[in-house]
Amino acid sequence: MYPEEIVAPMKAELTSAGFDELKSAADVDALMNSMSGTALVMVNSVCGCAAANARPAVRMAIQHDKKPIKLTTVFAGVDAEATAKARQYFLPYPPSSPSIALMKDGKLVHFIERHHIEGRPAELIAENLKAAFDEYC
Repeated sequence: MYPEEIVAPMKAELTSAGFDELKSAADVDALMNSMSGTALVMVNSVCGCAAANARPAVRMAIQHDKKPIKLTTVFAGVDAEATAKARQYFLPYPPSSPSIALMKDGKLVHFIERHHIEGRPAELIAENLKAAFDEYC
């Protein structure tokens, strides 16, 4: 587990853009079981590809005309219970941090794994998300 003072700025990059933190398994289940419409779930991380690629990409993508109704995040290595529960909804994909999931009516419809984030510019990841938003939102 990472100390809160270290991850606070990393969390703030998303919460300041309108993302709600899911901190427990109950928070994740509540979202998934009551969801009508779309939600973006970002598995945040302390790694460099989260900082350089994933967080900037989701912030760019949500500026698009079409976007998910709900914006949420779990933090791997910090909110372990919430992250583990969210990953159950992302099956059959293996655990991946960072990762970005687009859910519709509680079902996974689009997923970006770490190996699609590492080494790719944030703009390219954002374009991928915008295309998914156009299709599902």
